[in-house]
Amino acid sequence: MFFRENYTAGGGVIVADEKFISADQDFSVVLAKIQESKPDIIYLPAYYEPVAEIVKQARLLKMTTPFIGSNGWDSPRLVELAGKENVNNCFFTNHFIPDDPDPAVQSFVNAYRARYNQTPDTLAALGYDSLKIIADAIKRANSDDPITIKDAIASTRDFRGITGKLSFNEYHNPSKEIVSIEFKDGKQSFNSKITAK
Repeated sequence: MFFRENYTAGGGVIVADEKFISADQDFSVVLAKIQESKPDIIYLPAYYEPVAEIVKQARLLKMTTPFIGSNGWDSPRLVELAGKENVNNCFFTNHFIPDDPDPAVQSFVNAYRARYNQTPDTLAALGYDSLKIIADAIKRANSDDPITIKDAIASTRDFRGITGKLSFNEYHNPSKEIVSIEFKDGKQSFNSKITAK
């Protein structure tokens, strides 16, 4: 519902709205209905396992329509299950990708690799930013009182983190940048940054 409201409010037109359950294995009927509606894109907000099967079956039906999704796609298993040739023209949003050209991101990635001998994932970047936000709030609060620190965190505006610039709204939800990621030859690749509301 949230996607529909915001997408249509922004001028988007939804030409089909199909559903599936996690136990489904054959998506051919649903995909055929979608194909008949000639969409420009297919939004698929699901986890990587059903995404892989749906994309694979869509490509078998000769559907070349771009698929877009969210951070539930972030797994190397998606490419393994779908096949690297099938995930071309597929995009998803996430908090972080190690090949983001932002100098601050590259500094973090290099330091992380030097220390842990591996590339940081999204959870590492989110954990790093969480601690930095807390440290920033403690410094601004100039106090160790938990309530004062909580209020300082809630008042965070334009905090520049590894996962993007972040401000908390009146509901304590972050408004922040997100990364658009595309698949190129079976590998996740930085596409662009988007400011989420």
